[in-house]
Amino acid sequence: MAFRLCQNLRHPLVPPLKFSMKATRTSKLCVQNCMLDPKESRKLVLEVKEKLQKEYHSLPVGNNGRDDEDMILWFLKDRKFSVEDAVAKLTKAIKWRQEFKVSELSEESVKNVAQTGKAYVHDFLDVNDRPVLIVEASKHFPAMQDPAEDEKLCVFMIEKALHKLPTGKEDILGIFDLRGFGTDNADLKFLTFMFDVCYYYYPKRLGQVLFVEAPFVFKPIWQLARPLMKSYASLVRFCSVETVRKEYFTERTVPSSFRG
Repeated sequence: MAFRLCQNLRHPLVPPLKFSMKATRTSKLCVQNCMLDPKESRKLVLEVKEKLQKEYHSLPVGNNGRDDEDMILWFLKDRKFSVEDAVAKLTKAIKWRQEFKVSELSEESVKNVAQTGKAYVHDFLDVNDRPVLIVEASKHFPAMQDPAEDEKLCVFMIEKALHKLPTGKEDILGIFDLRGFGTDNADLKFLTFMFDVCYYYYPKRLGQVLFVEAPFVFKPIWQLARPLMKSYASLVRFCSVETVRKEYFTERTVPSSFRG
């Protein structure tokens, strides 16, 4: 799962802050750089829930549906507690989940592409207690593999990693192992898909991205990919295998492919 060059080239809030708020309409409330206390956030969750029920009644309910209060709260936090913005982004996310059939993804449905070993969720958390999604870019061959299957694998692995989140943790670590990466592995279209999915449908769930042992051939690809990654570009760190071993895992938990 790496990068094809285009042909033309439920989580607790932090301790409440005390502050006063004056707003004529709660739906226009936007809080910058702070969190609401539980009572205020609860009011906004219910407001979003009510708007979704009235204006988007056809959307599904239940887990990851329009009445999922944990999901509503997460999108409110992402949109700085603006109800209108949260409703807009949440609506698109729920519709996308329906169209992509996220709930139907399973180990069985992605087993053929998963057998390539190009992507997997590590058995252990990193030293910051984050689930770890590992991509071995040298095993990704866009010219020979079905892009639709790659996208399904991508979403399934994100879902799987998020299900491993410990209580109180909110994001995951992504590791791109670029050892052996060549031009045949380059897939800018897929890379764009992956980061768009994270940005629009799993906002702020990707805590950091490691590009490990990036070869010289990867540099021009990075120059093209960087602006497409939006805010996630600032989360990228280029590093060595040794850095991964020493800074992100213990001797017991380091992935086998990164052992000395």
